[in-house]
Amino acid sequence: MDRDNPKDFTFANSSSLRFPVTFRVSQFEGNRKPKPFTDVIDNPDLQFAGVQSSSLSDLYVTCQLIADNKPLTIAYRTAFKAFKNNYTWNEWITLPIRYCDLPLGSQITFTVWDIDGPRSASPVGGTTFRLFGKKGALRRGKHRLFLWAGVEADGSVNTKTPSKTEVKDEMGRLEKLVKKYERGDLQKCDWLDKLAFRRMEEIHASEAKKLENFFLYIDLPRFDFPILFSEPSAKQESTNLPTIMPTSSTQASVVSTSGSLLSDATLWQIVDPEVARENPVEDKHRRLIRSHRSGALDRELKPNAKDRDELGVILNYAPTQPLTSEEKDLVWKFRFYLTRDKRGLTKFLKSVTWRDPSEVKQAVEVLLPQWTDIEVDDALELLGPGTVDSRVRNFAVKQLTKADDDELLLYLLQLLQALKFESTASDQRSMRLSTNAISHDDSGLADFLIDRSVRNAVLGNRFHWYLMVEVALEDKLVAKVYGKVWYKFMEKIKKSDDGSERTDVMRRQGELIATLTKRSKDLKASKDQRPKKIERLRAFIADSKNGLVGMAPLPLPLNANIEMTGIVPEKASVFKSSLSPMLLYFTCTDGSEYPLIFKDGDDMRQDQLVIQLFTLMDRLLRKENLDLKLSPYAVLATGPSQGMAQYIPSMTIAAIVSEYNGSLLNYLRAHHPDEGSVGTFGVKKSVLDNFVRSCAGYSVMTYILGVGDRHLDNLLLAPDGHFFHVDFGYILGRDPKPFPPPVKVCPEMIEAMGGTHSPEFARFQNLCFVAYTIIRKSANLILNLVSLMGEANIPDISYRDVHEQLQEKFQLHLSEEDAIKELEKQLRGSSTYHNFLDRMHGVAQYWRY
Repeated sequence: MDRDNPKDFTFANSSSLRFPVTFRVSQFEGNRKPKPFTDVIDNPDLQFAGVQSSSLSDLYVTCQLIADNKPLTIAYRTAFKAFKNNYTWNEWITLPIRYCDLPLGSQITFTVWDIDGPRSASPVGGTTFRLFGKKGALRRGKHRLFLWAGVEADGSVNTKTPSKTEVKDEMGRLEKLVKKYERGDLQKCDWLDKLAFRRMEEIHASEAKKLENFFLYIDLPRFDFPILFSEPSAKQESTNLPTIMPTSSTQASVVSTSGSLLSDATLWQIVDPEVARENPVEDKHRRLIRSHRSGALDRELKPNAKDRDELGVILNYAPTQPLTSEEKDLVWKFRFYLTRDKRGLTKFLKSVTWRDPSEVKQAVEVLLPQWTDIEVDDALELLGPGTVDSRVRNFAVKQLTKADDDELLLYLLQLLQALKFESTASDQRSMRLSTNAISHDDSGLADFLIDRSVRNAVLGNRFHWYLMVEVALEDKLVAKVYGKVWYKFMEKIKKSDDGSERTDVMRRQGELIATLTKRSKDLKASKDQRPKKIERLRAFIADSKNGLVGMAPLPLPLNANIEMTGIVPEKASVFKSSLSPMLLYFTCTDGSEYPLIFKDGDDMRQDQLVIQLFTLMDRLLRKENLDLKLSPYAVLATGPSQGMAQYIPSMTIAAIVSEYNGSLLNYLRAHHPDEGSVGTFGVKKSVLDNFVRSCAGYSVMTYILGVGDRHLDNLLLAPDGHFFHVDFGYILGRDPKPFPPPVKVCPEMIEAMGGTHSPEFARFQNLCFVAYTIIRKSANLILNLVSLMGEANIPDISYRDVHEQLQEKFQLHLSEEDAIKELEKQLRGSSTYHNFLDRMHGVAQYWRY
């Protein structure tokens, strides 16, 4: 509708919409209560029902399109999915019928099913959703459907399970407002909208816990204009449907003498309900083209210039980008030619039709052994959830054997997560694909990790603690899988030459972590003031009964290369925080001290992941001879809600601003003055260089990972000029503040470089551009590493976020020059508004403590 002229209304006819009907089954909400124990005693089969399970049961949804009491499609069912925290499918379903062919009374029935016993299922609830509203408008956007508990959806005209009811709740009211907002009926205000939607998420989370009814969320495609129902005209039908023409000479003569009836094509139209489905003739054609008979000819086939260009574009696709049918056929056609290209394997495997045994056999048994060695990023992609055949996964494992221990340590966190995608890790995996051509044997990934961890004590130390975290998670199925791996690991260590010594080290490390955890919990529960907590902590460490002042040399769990001999009581401290993290200084065998922070009550796995990616990016930059003086401090999660981090002596920018008259230069001059310097503002040249380089590195890295909640209390600066970030509770675009800047360059940092027109700021920008270009070249590696963490149950990690957020930052669809221009625009985002947010955060912290 035109706002200036309310009488002008723009819409489209459903008869002109020649796309298949598509919708997404998003999420199920509702609190399901298990059957009473007395019912289970009366009917023992109920103990196998999904609702009785302590974890989330394997729900699935069936849906069917019905009109005028007649089914228009067969019933469709969502794929199997193992749920973690909630029932979310996010699965798009496309029906074999177009919008233009829908009758006005079209409706979709949805029924949520659960396991009811051995080989039986029962409906959790059903609902019937009308595709067209009362005024004939096609429905679009997100919808919240009421589920009638315990019944299957009724698809009759006068349905008994309508999706709309008289039940009113707060979420229903908010859903209506959201629809008005999406239609443009409510005025938009960006800053207020973000706050409102964030508040709605909080209301939704609290209301979901109190729900007494069941609801199913679905998403329909959104169109630029309202779609109103209209019957297709005769001319439209004739252009959309195939026609049959008379072929015999007798028929032709009759028609020609009867006024050329063929001119009216509507007399010869035939409705084909199978037209939108897979054509069996085309499927047969594909199988013939890809048969073994053509294999001998394809071996010598080479692409021409045009085909080479198209293949080059395909090989440069991001790992998450799917291939079209034409691209798959092109890759298959030149599969033997591509065996010499290390980038081609992942794309070739996407072109394989895995339900066809002949294709699977040719791909895995003939072509895979011939393929040249692939890079680590492609090997990691092959270990993801998309690869089911264990022979392909085993090929990826063999490629990883060429990596040294330092490189393997860098990817160990993701390789451990890849064990969840092994066929042996899930009894359900073999049910997903029915073909016998796919192998579900063990790929050897677990044995490979165990062997390398037994050989290298440092690698084995990290492997042990990563396993401990997974075993301690609430998911019993995952804990069982990793428990078996840990058992095999310990058995193999015991058989090694230094087995007894290493098992004793792990035991002592576990006892140390348990002692620190107990003390941290006590401090957190205490109502004492911070000085009193520090006094109690120092007394506890100094007590010889606790064995913390002096101990036999023990490798530090955070860094097994360092052996500690005790904790210095006088330097122990407690930070000003609700969790009361402990600062501990460990004495080392070489006479040095190693400070670290131990925290209980906080999930540090996300910080651990971010720091790992920072370390990887630093290595990528150093390979290109670019040292940005980064300080990726070590982090280790020792449990699902505890861990330790290396402490780097430094001050927050907020504290520096308060103590040194609002200037970072005053802070640097106080520690490293150089009065005779030229162009370095009275600071040693090396110190200012450290500052500019580290600012550039962290600005680019936090931009790529979408690190949020950046304020002056989690931006730190060391006396030698090393700048770094801490506290990564928000990543991949999430941020508690409205309008967060994509690149965090606060005014204090710019002032320390001499302002936006200074040579140092120009050098800072150039370093950002160079660093971004180098890291962007390894975008596939970073994408695959974060994608493998999709099942790690880390709050901010999901496949959607990985694909959307990271690709948005890498701008892989742009040239290198255009991508740098986009980064340059983001670097200009510093403003007084960001400064205002930092000041507001400081006020909030003041009143909190």
